[in-house]
Amino acid sequence: MPAIDTALVVVDVQNDFCTGGALAVPGGEEVVAEINKLIEAHDHVILTQDWHPAGHTSFASSHEGKDPFSTVELAYGIQTLWPDHCVQGTTGADFHAELQWTKAQAIIRKGYRPHIDSYSAFFENDRTTPTGLGGYLNERGITKILLAGLATDFCVGFSALDARDLGLDVTVQVNACRAIDLEGSLDAMHKAWSKAGVSVIS
Repeated sequence: MPAIDTALVVVDVQNDFCTGGALAVPGGEEVVAEINKLIEAHDHVILTQDWHPAGHTSFASSHEGKDPFSTVELAYGIQTLWPDHCVQGTTGADFHAELQWTKAQAIIRKGYRPHIDSYSAFFENDRTTPTGLGGYLNERGITKILLAGLATDFCVGFSALDARDLGLDVTVQVNACRAIDLEGSLDAMHKAWSKAGVSVIS
């Protein structure tokens, strides 16, 4: 049985990140069955949900002449531009229909500030604006997290690194994740995890 001080954090298992979605991660829906098993096995379950307003600054459509997966310099640094995705209130922003998510005690919505993108479950991409998840875990006495979801090399990956920065014991269940792997991003993330002390299990 999982330790009572461990929380399962399920990252962005939403329609737009699954096959047919606006920003589909290859095989994204394949994580659902494995994550449902993890949800069943954990007492503490937290979900994150990408939750962008229309016209978000991370959308390529918000920058004239820019294509998806190009980059732009914003106030907080280099930002990858994405297809419009996970727009608030749309079907694409909903959790995958087969995800057994109702056991979750908390849902952390991120990326809802129009001018800051957010990959991590803990901080927006300016690296200073918190989502509140760190405080939530601290108040509940949770010191260990298990991460699963989408995508390995972006939202799962940066969540793991930020959790380590906050002093949490972090494990990523990689068979319950899928990656975008944009220009070597998956290998780079695995190297960053190793340096930060993130554990990986499959």
